Amino acid sequence: MKDFATRSLVRILTVAAMAAFGATAPALADDTLQVITGAQPSAYYQVLDDVAQLGGYYKAEHLIVNVNYAGNPTIAAQLVSSGKGDIGAEAVEPLIIGYERGIRLQAFFSRAQTNEYVLGVNADSPIRRLADFKGQILGEYSVGSSAEDYVNSMLAGAGLSRGDYSYIPIGNGAQAIQALNAHKVAGAAFPVLELLNYQITAGQKYRFFFHPILQYIGDTAYVATPATIQGKADALKRFCRATAKAAILIRENPRLAARWYLEGAGIKVTDDAVDKEVQLLVLAQEMLPGANPMSSRIGDIPPSGMAVLAQAMYENGRTTQAISPALFDTDQFVTYANDFDHKAEIARAKAMK
Repeated sequence: MKDFATRSLVRILTVAAMAAFGATAPALADDTLQVITGAQPSAYYQVLDDVAQLGGYYKAEHLIVNVNYAGNPTIAAQLVSSGKGDIGAEAVEPLIIGYERGIRLQAFFSRAQTNEYVLGVNADSPIRRLADFKGQILGEYSVGSSAEDYVNSMLAGAGLSRGDYSYIPIGNGAQAIQALNAHKVAGAAFPVLELLNYQITAGQKYRFFFHPILQYIGDTAYVATPATIQGKADALKRFCRATAKAAILIRENPRLAARWYLEGAGIKVTDDAVDKEVQLLVLAQEMLPGANPMSSRIGDIPPSGMAVLAQAMYENGRTTQAISPALFDTDQFVTYANDFDHKAEIARAKAMK
């Protein structure tokens, strides 16, 4: 008892001495997370990572986040699934399609609130209804792209069978623009962001056909293996909160977000480049998770929407059955991610320079 009392007294005196001399407790150690993305540095959704990094949101959550670019969503999914990275910045489709092939990943924070794929036509195109695509040739990035799943579903709803139209690859950028302008294709099965970018940077004008059911089901997310979600839960929930705050800044301060995006993508920061990126962020702001900055569910991926998406993958022959959302979707970090004063964060984002 005497020894216990002596040790207790020593601890009390030590704490008192530390306080007297201004000593502080050791700082919380930073956790390191490796992110592998299936996109390029200039991809639109990378703005979330760029703002979280350059805006100090990761740092505030005691995180060191390294982003690596696989350049292909399927490869990114395979790398994360095999333990080569902690987090995938990933399209959801490879999770669903790959489940039967041994890919075991769960989406835990949405990077998009809406589906990215559309069928776009030139503004002066005579095509006014989906049924008008009968007998037409459609352009896509490359043969068998994910866009086909959505466009096939759209056109089937309009009464067209798979033999009523065809696809050819048209690449992207100037090559795709030329294919549309020269009427080589009647429309483009593309991400809407790509076509919006052509409008801003190349002066093109398009009309869009959106999927009537899947339009508001986001298909891009941060994903991880169940083992990582369990073993690194504390770091992941802080990662989600940093991302939620970054999403608010993008919504409330698009000019600053545009600058950080350009810096993160390695693109020269000029007034013209910032202006164009601001236009894209504003035009597409409803696609990002911070579209409603007061929401207490920023980053949520509703299982009901994922069930519809999985059903579409099944109906398009991508899987042999409709994969249950419980196998590739979790919301366990969303509450923590939004555990902050949203009004104060909005004001802070607006004031940042």
